[in-house]
Amino acid sequence: MFKKLSTPALSAAILVAASAAALTPAPASASAVSAPLSGARITTHFDLTKGQTPENIALAPDGAAYVTLAAGRQIAEISPKGAVRILATLPKPADGGVHTPVLGFPLTVGIVRAHDGTLYFLYATGTPDLTGVWRLRPGGVPERIAALPADGLPNGLALDASTHTLYVTDSVLGTIWRVPTTGGTPTAWSTAPELASAGFLGANGLKIHRGALWATNLDKGTVLRIPIHHDGRAGSVRTEATGLPGIDDFEFTGRGDQLLAALNGPSEVALVQPDGSHSIVLTPADGLQNPTSVALRGDTVYVLSAAYVTAKDPNIVRAHLND
Repeated sequence: MFKKLSTPALSAAILVAASAAALTPAPASASAVSAPLSGARITTHFDLTKGQTPENIALAPDGAAYVTLAAGRQIAEISPKGAVRILATLPKPADGGVHTPVLGFPLTVGIVRAHDGTLYFLYATGTPDLTGVWRLRPGGVPERIAALPADGLPNGLALDASTHTLYVTDSVLGTIWRVPTTGGTPTAWSTAPELASAGFLGANGLKIHRGALWATNLDKGTVLRIPIHHDGRAGSVRTEATGLPGIDDFEFTGRGDQLLAALNGPSEVALVQPDGSHSIVLTPADGLQNPTSVALRGDTVYVLSAAYVTAKDPNIVRAHLND
């Protein structure tokens, strides 16, 4: 993988993790491809040789989508028709990013969009001058608004617009950070052991839903729920689902606590029910190439595939969420 991008550290690390995930037997609750999604098709292709590995996505009301292209260190706008426009390329660290924890290359990661069009996103470089939370206002240039530990790997990002707060998962340090949207010094909101890695990457995807932060743990294949108390503190962690090998980011379907999750190693999307059971609803046959994130606009599902291991056709797959 990444043969033309010279990222051997990432290749070895993810190959090992993905191979382990592929060998993990699916629990009894998993089923074959089922009916909740239909009409899956690839709508956008990216150029792997340019580092265009789509990692995370934020949707806009006008039909556009904003995507982090991890290995390219870029933020891209995707038109409703699938055209790609690069909005910004982040500065390359002086050491080339070789000290980025676990992965060994600099990458843009989680992204969210505020109501005014401002984009907030994460950049991990292994260097203290660049790693952290960044902001891109419409028509502006990217600027870092909060530094995060260089020995960590900021990954998932969620925005609580009501409190003007950003939450960040750190996949290496097993931490969820809290940062004001105005920037400043981050606070460790939760360091619960359920967030820790098992040797590769721990806390990963992140969403705010029904008064709680929901996070995934890639190594442990779990979905976690952490209540947000009235004073802003973190509540006790509850494991909502298990047996999801290589789980990355996810999105709620709008049907209670039901969610769709990207399973990176197996190249699948799982539909996870409120009771923790799940079924596989998209597979490599639908075009998935190591999917990283899921988004939902109405009844249209967007799945980003970074092709980290397959090294073939990073893309966006769209599908219809059936009633």
